[in-house]
Amino acid sequence: MRRRRQGAGKRLPLRKSLLGRLLAVSALVAVCSVAATAWLAVQTTSGAIKEEQGQNLTDDARIYQTLLGYAATHPRWEGVDKAVRELAGQTGRRIALTTQQRGPIADSATQASAPELPSLASAIVDPLAADSALAPPSRQSADATADRIDPRAVGPFRLPAKERTRLRQSAVRSVDCLREYGISSDIVVAPSGRPRIEVVGNDPGRIEGTRCSTDSLDEPTATEKKALTALSKLANACLSRQGRDAVQLNLELSWTNTPAPSAAPSTPGVRGPSDDDRAVASCVGTARREQLSSYVASPALLFIGDPDSGSVPGFDLSPANTARIAGAAALVLALTVGASVLAATRLVRPLLALTGAAQRMKDGGYADPARVPVTADNEIGRLAAAFNDMSAHRARLEEQRKAMVSDVAHELRTPLSNIRGWLEAAQDGLADPDPAFVSSLLEEAVQLQHIIDDLQDLAQADADALRLHPEPLRIEELLGQVAAAHQAQAETAGVTLTVTGPAPGAEVPELSADPVRLRQAVGNLVSNAVRHTPPGGRVTLRAYGIDAGSVGIEVADTGSGIPAEDLPHVFDRFWRAEKSRSRRTGGSGLGLAIVRKLAEAHGGTVHVESTEGQGSVFTLRLPHAAALHVAVSAGDRP
Repeated sequence: MRRRRQGAGKRLPLRKSLLGRLLAVSALVAVCSVAATAWLAVQTTSGAIKEEQGQNLTDDARIYQTLLGYAATHPRWEGVDKAVRELAGQTGRRIALTTQQRGPIADSATQASAPELPSLASAIVDPLAADSALAPPSRQSADATADRIDPRAVGPFRLPAKERTRLRQSAVRSVDCLREYGISSDIVVAPSGRPRIEVVGNDPGRIEGTRCSTDSLDEPTATEKKALTALSKLANACLSRQGRDAVQLNLELSWTNTPAPSAAPSTPGVRGPSDDDRAVASCVGTARREQLSSYVASPALLFIGDPDSGSVPGFDLSPANTARIAGAAALVLALTVGASVLAATRLVRPLLALTGAAQRMKDGGYADPARVPVTADNEIGRLAAAFNDMSAHRARLEEQRKAMVSDVAHELRTPLSNIRGWLEAAQDGLADPDPAFVSSLLEEAVQLQHIIDDLQDLAQADADALRLHPEPLRIEELLGQVAAAHQAQAETAGVTLTVTGPAPGAEVPELSADPVRLRQAVGNLVSNAVRHTPPGGRVTLRAYGIDAGSVGIEVADTGSGIPAEDLPHVFDRFWRAEKSRSRRTGGSGLGLAIVRKLAEAHGGTVHVESTEGQGSVFTLRLPHAAALHVAVSAGDRP
């Protein structure tokens, strides 16, 4: 009967199985790939979109600022075509300006079949009402008219060259004076041409402790006085319509209340949350727009679109951003392929080792069994362990085959040589065919017959063709027959052979077994025990009931015993602890192998227990109903 490898039929937990590992690796690679691709794509694309959109917004703001500055410094739009074409070339956009009634002013699309402009304009270019999202607010200092007038729209406040030169010289003198006091300052020129001094560090109070006066820069010039007077009239006209007192505007567009003839002088007005202040600020803003209207270009509609269409510009990735996204995708692909190759290599490596070992075994590696490393407790690990067991078992079988061929040749050669020698002697007239001669030849022939019969029995057992004829029998009678058959052998060897009965009150159940085969099995054990027991020793046969379903047959001797390292091999064919192969001290080496096969054929087992130098105990364990179980405690020793 073949024994299944312990644990070979158990299913591995999914986390340890090859299928589980494959699923886990595949899922992990897929999840990591998808997550990494999504994350990189989102990050790269978002960054590219922000960059492109930021560039678009920057270009839009630059276009708007440039055209707004042109409108703030020119009373008409004539001559803006050049600026529009330059901006279109720098930004790669189509730029078009129209009147508020959609009359054409300038268009960078010069072809006759240019697409129509969209219905909604990108912005309105009006220096008197600048778009706060595309242009910074007016930088009027402390001015209550926090309006949307572009600071470059100065109109009548623009200084002529003579006044600019005078104020510039005064500013240079003040800067030089402050430098002598260790105060660094810069000259900043306003759009009107008026210079002002800015102290580095933005701390104007540092000037007060010096002799450097900047009062000349704070006084309005004749041009500015004339413009302020006109502006004040316009603002006062607005206030008069609201029934409010007139004001006098200062250069920085703050104001001073103008008292009535009967009223006491009033202090300069300070912007605050009062209704009067809000009304003055509103009228000043209205007056400024009225005053500047003739100095700036009229409002125009601005259209910014794609060069080949009139629509609002779409989103197109730049080549650099496209390359970055492609590189990120390629990186994820490379990592995914690398992880897959690594995982596949780790899974395939043990299979390759198994293939190589199998190839070496095919090429005839019997002397050195092919082994593969067992690295994990999974399907491949168990396959590798089973392969190692098979390789070692195959190597053992090959060694046993070689030894068996040698042993069979040895066992057959000796009796055949004796028979041939006697026959040749008789043929040559050197020996007489007397009864002793015939008896010697018969003895050698019987020995040959025993070896052949043993080999035939083993062959039948291996082929599951060993025929049994079970019948009811009493084991005590069978043991007596075996003892009687081997009594002469025991007496010749000086060994006491006895049969002991069961303990008082204990009964041995009746067996159902093949009496011939059972006597053969027990006889082999007795013959083996007598052969390895020195003169004066004892061999004892005993039968007893083990439990309700089995019977034990024990053959014990006081012989030489079997070394512990040899016990696993005692039932191997032709195996001997001693390699001398002496026929005088050993049999054919097949007796115990036949005992095991006969025990298994009856459904039983054989077991051996032995202590070197003290003896051995062989035990056959038989199910009393139908089969024979044999447990033996020594092997067929030399």
